[in-house]
Amino acid sequence: MCKAMGKEKQQKLTFKEAVEATPDVATGYHEGIEAFGEYKSKIKVPELSKIDGSLDIDVTTLKLYPDDNRWDYALCYDSEVFYIEVHSAITSEVSKMIKKLQWLKTWLATKAPEINKLTTKTKHPYYWVQSSKCDIPKHMPQYKIVVQNKILPMPIWDYSKICKKGK
Repeated sequence: MCKAMGKEKQQKLTFKEAVEATPDVATGYHEGIEAFGEYKSKIKVPELSKIDGSLDIDVTTLKLYPDDNRWDYALCYDSEVFYIEVHSAITSEVSKMIKKLQWLKTWLATKAPEINKLTTKTKHPYYWVQSSKCDIPKHMPQYKIVVQNKILPMPIWDYSKICKKGK
């Protein structure tokens, strides 16, 4: 299970407990990859039993931050939390994705510290999964921006492949 040091001495929180301890998303925990809904096919893991749950950050925080560029999902796999955005991978959406990433980092630091404690430290934590084909040509400045921000779109979030890339 995902664990992190809590505020009390030696208390360890699971991903579910961390979500429930976060007022913005307290009711948003889902078993497995259920939070991904229609995008479940975009997630590939070697062992389903290592999925400790998921969270639809976007839907759960919609009423609190209706005008913000909210990030989509958190997934806890093998005791680490990853953040996955399923979004159109086209040049005109790059600036929106950067805003979403900035929103997520700020939200985790200020509103979701217990979830943030569970964020993977051994691998890159933020991923852009393209909802369909990718159309961000390498010669465009937007391509350089996604590379610099380490969110180059991928067709499927495949845990085995991200393990090979590392941080």
